[in-house]
Amino acid sequence: MHAPVSVSIIDPDLLMLAYRSGIFPMADARDDPEIFWVEPRMRAVLPLDGLRVARSLARTLRRGRYRVTCNTAFANVLAACAAPRAGAADSWISERIAASYRLLHARGAAHSIECWDGETLVGGLYGVGFDRVFCGESMFSRATDASKVALVWLVAALRRAGCELLDCQFMTDHLASLGAIEITQQAYLERLRDAQREDGVGLGAVGLGAIGLGAAGLAEAKTEGEGDGAAAGLPAGFAALLGEADACAASSSPGNFIAQLFTQTS
Repeated sequence: MHAPVSVSIIDPDLLMLAYRSGIFPMADARDDPEIFWVEPRMRAVLPLDGLRVARSLARTLRRGRYRVTCNTAFANVLAACAAPRAGAADSWISERIAASYRLLHARGAAHSIECWDGETLVGGLYGVGFDRVFCGESMFSRATDASKVALVWLVAALRRAGCELLDCQFMTDHLASLGAIEITQQAYLERLRDAQREDGVGLGAVGLGAIGLGAAGLAEAKTEGEGDGAAAGLPAGFAALLGEADACAASSSPGNFIAQLFTQTS
């Protein structure tokens, strides 16, 4: 039996500055202690008014097949996303990265959406939130449509919270089928800058000034005491949705209420 290994986390202030600058960390393997900063040439984003909810997914939502929660099992969702997957050599979510996001969650800057079948966690996603931005990191599914249900709830909650930018990092066929589009990194930085404007939830000048620095200049721009902005936006939006679903006499379940939001506007 091996003794537990101490993991060196990424400085949380540096990690948040990276996201505010359009950069995010990855690793080559689960046990890799090193990370590298990624600044894609092309970026996948999901317009919050452009989510595609197929009829089969809408049926799953209406039937309330899964119970959906927010920030109830962040560490479990993270572990499931980092677990080995069929056809993948290894996970880019190293233990160092995982430990860093667990700390961000404890600080209120990283969030998860969970899907439950009874008491069993069958799907979910996690990401980082600040100002009017949510950066989706990863999702997993162990049952039909579970991760899609989590994504629908995420989009609905972000809309309620006044979010403007949902970053998906890299385009995949799966994301494209749900309405994601691909834009240049420069276009992403412009959207990111606009979503961090100072006329709403407070963003320090450091965050704005760091945008466009690139990975090479990130370390030099690290500043202590940068605020987390509207990181609480997702849980607040999620709670608002639950309250609206409870108050809606025409809705037989929270899932049915969510389905109505998208089938009436899509």
